[in-house]
Amino acid sequence: MKRREFLAGGMALAATLPAGVAAAAMPPGLATHARAKGRYFGAAVKSRQLREDAGFTQAVARECNILVQEYELKRGTTEPKPGQYDFSGADQIIDFARKHDMRARGHALVWYAAQPKWLEPALQAASDRGRRKLMTSYITTAMPRYAGRIQEWDVVNEALEPNDGRADGMRADSMWMQALGEHYIDIAFHTARETDPKATLFLTDYGIEHDSPRCERRRTAMLKLLDRLKARDVPIDAIGIQGHLKPYKEGFDERRFADFLDQLRGYGLKLEITEFDIADIGGPPNPAKRDSEVASVGRAFIDVALDNPAMQAVLCWGLSDRYSWLSNYKDYKWPDGQLSRGLPLDGSLRRKPLWDAIAAAFDDAPPAGRHAA
Repeated sequence: MKRREFLAGGMALAATLPAGVAAAAMPPGLATHARAKGRYFGAAVKSRQLREDAGFTQAVARECNILVQEYELKRGTTEPKPGQYDFSGADQIIDFARKHDMRARGHALVWYAAQPKWLEPALQAASDRGRRKLMTSYITTAMPRYAGRIQEWDVVNEALEPNDGRADGMRADSMWMQALGEHYIDIAFHTARETDPKATLFLTDYGIEHDSPRCERRRTAMLKLLDRLKARDVPIDAIGIQGHLKPYKEGFDERRFADFLDQLRGYGLKLEITEFDIADIGGPPNPAKRDSEVASVGRAFIDVALDNPAMQAVLCWGLSDRYSWLSNYKDYKWPDGQLSRGLPLDGSLRRKPLWDAIAAAFDDAPPAGRHAA
């Protein structure tokens, strides 16, 4: 199973105040550190976690000022049958965000994965006009429902895959690419702009962070894609850099990443880290030593990100190791069954060195929109 397919299903499994202490009694969360610099910190969550885990819910309220759904706005969840929608999970997350004065993201409108089973056969059987409508109908249904409540959307997610063999680096196995060609991206963004003119529209992708041949190919493909999209006046507002780091498999070079962010900013785009976590498999067996190394990598990554004045927010893909997908996915889980330790809070909701690293990165960052001295 591919990592993307795994995430589509939404599977999941240093202050030391105990879990369950009221949020008001805890020291300020990462949102406070981010807000002081005009930025946001947040996480992907599931509605079930907010309903059933009071300690986790308190942690989210304390630590975050922006939320995104882990899977409950993916089409495979919300439209199990054509035209029959279930937005109940997403509604609960958005209501929670509004109640706690948080910003909200929508994830994701057009993706090659996490689709209902009926969609691809319908797409293959449709006319050209019908194929366009099959894609845009979800945009024109989801966005109006949350207009004014979801301020930013991942309009097209993961359009790139150089390993598929195309010279342009585009994802060849995407049903949308096969049905509509690269202009599916144009259609999606123009439809999103017309549907909610006030929303910030994101193009998001992964594998553009590390110092590796794989990521270099993906960075090159991203920049070339942006050249083409900008030449066609596609209304992209921002780039979402997922930020799934794997320090024990691929290295991270601060200068190379900083240069890439500067290139993205040069297109006049806003930036966000949208799915940050750190796979700790392959690290030292001692959890304390591993936590220290993970925090060091996280601090370097977030420092570079926040030094760029276009960077608006940092969101983790989860908040606590209690619910991290890394603990279940075959490439990243520990064979002895221990939880991966790639998020700011451990499985008992205690703050780890990575929490301290993120807080310090916000504290030392220039205010949003301003270069460091």
